Amino acid sequence: MSKSISVGVIGAGVMGEALIAALIAYGVKPELITISEKRKDRTDELVKRYGISIAEISGNVSKAQALLLVVKPQDMVGVLSEIKSSLNPDAVVVTFAAGKTISFVSDALGTGNPVIRVMPNTATLVGAGMAAISLGRNVTAEQSNFVTGFLAATGKVVELPEELQDAVTATSGSGPAYFFRFVEAMVDGAKALGLSHEVATELTVQTMIGAAKLLESSGKSATTLRENVTSPNGTTAAALASLDTNEISNLVATAMKAARDRSQELA
Repeated sequence: MSKSISVGVIGAGVMGEALIAALIAYGVKPELITISEKRKDRTDELVKRYGISIAEISGNVSKAQALLLVVKPQDMVGVLSEIKSSLNPDAVVVTFAAGKTISFVSDALGTGNPVIRVMPNTATLVGAGMAAISLGRNVTAEQSNFVTGFLAATGKVVELPEELQDAVTATSGSGPAYFFRFVEAMVDGAKALGLSHEVATELTVQTMIGAAKLLESSGKSATTLRENVTSPNGTTAAALASLDTNEISNLVATAMKAARDRSQELA
């Protein structure tokens, strides 16, 4: 599938915009990207920013060779019902809705179109995302390569069996929120020790950025880096001992299981 194809995007939220930017960065011409969204002020904003086109949903899906469904899980049934009679029979349908399976989308459409399921995350917005894709029946190598290609413009991409998508949701899909929550806790802890909110935030955010860059660039595991910075009986050891006493690994694993279970419930 070449970059000179018609791409339809249903949904103009934050993730929809990130994917439009990724498509353009990948080499798809803006005039080949058409968005459908109920909020006119939002579509006008995106047209001005990216030079893309707007169309009613039926007209959009009838010509799209790749159709990106960037809608909330609870809205998916209505969207699929609305588009199935107009869908281009040659289009690959790419769903970004958490919990909604390939078979759910395929059965609701009833058109036989190939379906690709994607779980992205919010870091897609800054080109540092993590996306996992799963391929449905009859997805061609060309279609898979196109989706993998434009997603790579937003960060990294892995292909996994669909049965692991709920685990992906709990790991990378929801993962940024865990990070943000830990940052909030560190800022609160620093303030409790007497630092101002501004200084606590700057110290915490830069520490997280630096640690992440070190983990990415060093080639060492998180375990090795943690051990390297932890002197026996030192300050870091005291802090880590407190985290372990409070069973941080179990706490995180329990939280991730809750996210995985909720993803399964959304199916």
